[in-house]
Amino acid sequence: MKIENTQSQMRKGVLEYCILTLAGTGEVYASDIITNLKEAKLIVVEGTLYPLLTRLKNAGLLKYEWKEREQGNPRKYYSLTEEGTSFKNNLTETWKELTSSVKKITQSK
Repeated sequence: MKIENTQSQMRKGVLEYCILTLAGTGEVYASDIITNLKEAKLIVVEGTLYPLLTRLKNAGLLKYEWKEREQGNPRKYYSLTEEGTSFKNNLTETWKELTSSVKKITQSK
């Protein structure tokens, strides 16, 4: 078994939560999401991000708004829906429980 595969699966598992958290801070542009994820070492490429954003939007967790700019094309900004906020808050509780449990196990050995 290759370690890279397991590492990739672990990152993918938290990616949705991280995107919802970023969108929960207010309107966010896709490239800003990518920048934040890369800075956190959760490397994501556009080919991974856009289908995930679409899936979260179709699930009613995200909404978007096109905004005109002084120069260049309009940009699509994402934010949480009311349902998305509730979903993210529930994930936050799950994340806290999960990290606490993993910490207990990994620090006791």
